[in-house]
Amino acid sequence: MSGRLVHIGSAVVDYVYRIDALPAPGTEKTASSYAQVAGGGFNMMVAATRTGMTVVFGGQLGSGPNGDFLRAAFAAEEIGTLTAPSPHMDSGNCVAMISSDAERTFVSWPGAESVLNLDMMAPVSVAPGDWVFTSGYTLSYPGSRDALADWIEALPENIPFVFDPTPVVSDIPRPILSRVLACSAWLSCNMAEAAEIAGQGDVETLAARLLADHCPRAAGVVIRSAAKGCHVRLADGSARTIAGFKVDAVDTNGAGDTHIGAFVSALARGAHPFEAARYANAAAAISVTRHGGSSAPTDTEIQTFLTQAAATGTPGQNQKAHQTA
Repeated sequence: MSGRLVHIGSAVVDYVYRIDALPAPGTEKTASSYAQVAGGGFNMMVAATRTGMTVVFGGQLGSGPNGDFLRAAFAAEEIGTLTAPSPHMDSGNCVAMISSDAERTFVSWPGAESVLNLDMMAPVSVAPGDWVFTSGYTLSYPGSRDALADWIEALPENIPFVFDPTPVVSDIPRPILSRVLACSAWLSCNMAEAAEIAGQGDVETLAARLLADHCPRAAGVVIRSAAKGCHVRLADGSARTIAGFKVDAVDTNGAGDTHIGAFVSALARGAHPFEAARYANAAAAISVTRHGGSSAPTDTEIQTFLTQAAATGTPGQNQKAHQTA
């Protein structure tokens, strides 16, 4: 595989509590387990590196215990860091409550990852074959959004830029969001995020509208629908809904990040986008059967899963395809 994934996003420390259900207002719950793990953009980077892509981080880490924890996690996954630690702030954190139905609720506190300027990003360079990624979280921070948008707009045209708007898309000022979408080679989002950008409609309508009205330079868009799979529309008008895989989910935290990381990794080694989406569906399906946000599988695990699915006719083989103008 040539090139790298250059991740210009935010990584935080997740404090994960497992509970049977969210507590009612004014009441207290005792968690069945607790863990401190690397989270945020780390989950997407892990998915890319475990599926064979070289990954480097060009965002900002802190200089306190959270930053030290993240640097150790990066080193364990062989993810390089391109920027110096913030001398003023520690990295932020996120409290994640995972309920018995595998859903999650978050409360976050921004840190060094929320402050990014062009001087900090000076060591971050790209080369032919590289892919660049950022998420809506970094663009939602007042202390980083302008510099990051400027940096993205200055990327060479031959460097594919991938964007995930994330659930905080409504917190991104529309002018900033429009600038970043206009630079995107690939947009990956869920239905709610797609509707926030392009208005209401079914998945086919939203995908077409995202390409026509918001992402004029994009090769395609991916709209993820959790266990149902994803819908992919390409700039040439071809579109396909790639069915998901039925699994017993125990933790959906990080599934979207896993999907994007695996999708980009597959594209980078030359897979057709529809095949890359099926590969990403499998990666996400495996990840939700494991606890932890950075539960992405390896390429070998994904290939084994796909082989078994093909042998048994598991959903994910049944794909709805159509050609549109």
